[in-house]
Amino acid sequence: MSKPLSDHDRKKQISVKGLAGVENVADLKKNYNRHLHFTLVKDRNVSTKRDYYFALAHTVRDHLVGRWIRTQQSYYEKDPKRVYYLSLEFYMGRTLQNTMVNLALENACDEAMYQLGLDMEELQEMEEDAGLGNGGLGRLAACFLDSMASLGLAAYGYGIRYEFGIFNQKISSGWQVEEADDWLRYGNPWEKARPEYMRPVHFYGRTEHHPDGVKWVDTQVVLALPYDTPVPGYRNNIVNTMRLWSAKAPCEFNLKDFNVGGYIQAVLDRNLAENISRVLYPNDNFFEGKELRLKQEYFVVAATLQDIIRRFKASKFGSRDIVAIQLNDTHPALAIPELMRVLIDEEKLPWDKAWDICIKTCAYTNHTVLPEALERWPIDLFQTLLPRHLEIIYEINRRHLERVSSRYPGDMDRLCRMSLIEEGGQKRVNMAHLCIVGSHAVNGVARIHSDILKATVYVFKHTMLVRYLHAFTWYIQGYFLPREFLNIFGREISDDYVMLNSSQAAPGYHTAKMIIRLITAIGEVVNNDPVVGDRLKVIFLENYRVTLAEKAIPAADLSEQISTAGTEASGTGNMKFMLNGALTIGTMDGANVEMAEEAGEDNFFIFGMRVEDVDAMDAKGYNASEYYNHMPELKQAIDQIAGGFFSPKQPDLFKDIVNMLMHHDRFKVFADYQDYIKCQEKVSALYKKPKEWTKKVILNIAGSGKFSSDRTISQYAREIWGVEPTLEKLAAPDDPK
Repeated sequence: MSKPLSDHDRKKQISVKGLAGVENVADLKKNYNRHLHFTLVKDRNVSTKRDYYFALAHTVRDHLVGRWIRTQQSYYEKDPKRVYYLSLEFYMGRTLQNTMVNLALENACDEAMYQLGLDMEELQEMEEDAGLGNGGLGRLAACFLDSMASLGLAAYGYGIRYEFGIFNQKISSGWQVEEADDWLRYGNPWEKARPEYMRPVHFYGRTEHHPDGVKWVDTQVVLALPYDTPVPGYRNNIVNTMRLWSAKAPCEFNLKDFNVGGYIQAVLDRNLAENISRVLYPNDNFFEGKELRLKQEYFVVAATLQDIIRRFKASKFGSRDIVAIQLNDTHPALAIPELMRVLIDEEKLPWDKAWDICIKTCAYTNHTVLPEALERWPIDLFQTLLPRHLEIIYEINRRHLERVSSRYPGDMDRLCRMSLIEEGGQKRVNMAHLCIVGSHAVNGVARIHSDILKATVYVFKHTMLVRYLHAFTWYIQGYFLPREFLNIFGREISDDYVMLNSSQAAPGYHTAKMIIRLITAIGEVVNNDPVVGDRLKVIFLENYRVTLAEKAIPAADLSEQISTAGTEASGTGNMKFMLNGALTIGTMDGANVEMAEEAGEDNFFIFGMRVEDVDAMDAKGYNASEYYNHMPELKQAIDQIAGGFFSPKQPDLFKDIVNMLMHHDRFKVFADYQDYIKCQEKVSALYKKPKEWTKKVILNIAGSGKFSSDRTISQYAREIWGVEPTLEKLAAPDDPK
């Protein structure tokens, strides 16, 4: 809880001049009470803390509306090139504080609540984190939306309005337990439904080929209902839009159902259509080819492209190049065949013209090089759910392979490697290859990641433009779960430590759940040890999310970014730690590489194999037993885990983990162990010298400016989208200027 301000300090704060002039605390109080009475239909006798939060949220939202409308009016008048950011996740966190800060309302609102006898921090705690994302990909999208508004770009975020988030994580008796993330149970004061822009989305059916073109017929229709959320820029009165689609069943009923008593069943069947936007799939770095997930991916793409084309046709200068679509990973990859379908089947453009538009319009950001995480959809599922799109993908692939063959005659291995269709075993569509072939620009989210994309995973560097950009995001896990063992094994206690661990295991991911249980089991032993229990604490932060990160990251002294070199897409939560004064111990992977360049490697704790070392070990073969047998401390730690030291009532509890580490560990944890321990000794030695530690902290903070999402978005705008800021700053609605 923050310390109450003195009356003198509060009077000084009230006089702070905001963007719209001196904020009138009396007006805020008046509007707050109006919303409490007329929006929520409550008075102070029956109101709850949640009611007070909603009243404040509606009061702050009032200050957004005029700016929001004026921004969209300005875009309509100027008719600039517009950017559409497509993502299956937007990890927004909470909205109230961010909005108050961006509108320069925070002090005035705090004073108004104080005068009403309410505590601002308590009200902020009543807001649910939006259940629209769960990891770095979603946080990247959220940061980018903020920056696009702050930079005055005519930009829109498009995604799905999930009724339920991934899940709320509880730790019970050391085990992860999942609870429903019913984040919308009390409503969302920041969104506005737009039923007038509802769009139909088609599934299943079949294709008919006629002389005048192809028709997709006998489809099942789901309606996409848009909900708009304002995205304010930082103190520039610009408010962009995030549009999220909710699935609704069509209203039509077959009258014969009434006659046979099938009305109730007909109504119940509507739920099948509306399941599309019911829940967010866990992002656990493993691809699962579920039909519902493919439906979600096409649902958001089909609805969004209809919206984009509607806005394009309403443009004053429709013949210009005025649309840029950014695909955030492969989840919106179906935008490519869907855009081709619309241009060819509906707009009757010739293939070459449509393909040229598609290439110029779409760009793709890749988030993973891990084979098991890449989306590869079975042909059979595609044929059933999206038959016309499969035909288009086949044609894209045929033309693509013709180009490859003409450049590399007779190179069959290359043709197989670069094909959009994987032929081995079950035939599948490689969605990353589809994105690369159908986009004019491709980038990873860290420089090393882009280099790996060019050199190993896709080998498209001779035929595609691959750019690198440095993304700015929260990466919730920061490292892959198996690497947490480096954080667990054999740490010597020479100072007082609090070791914070956090991660979420997908409900069906047994190994990840067992690793979480191992961490909590170690905590139970260490925290109660009579010798070290007062000097070392092992804490597992349950339900790690944006709001918790906002508290934990500024409190950290050391950030562990210990993924195996070449496996982490970016891990840019490390940038947040760096900016907030934590030093980093990590491998040369992801964004660590660029952070070390900016701060200086002398101000980083670097250990472990480099990418070339990992490649060499892959060629030679990794044998965990060699390290186990030659490192006594490591052997002792593994033997303790295997022998039940941390699970005396269930000695075999962690046998699967030990088996994985000894025989199936593709992350090669043991290979980096010795170097990690030596590096931790350097950490401990430096921590005993506060002045030297603080000097390195300052140098790290000073070097973190490069990782601003504003800088990143400026680079995207310049190098990929070809857009300039449309607006720098708007006058506030109540400003006569």
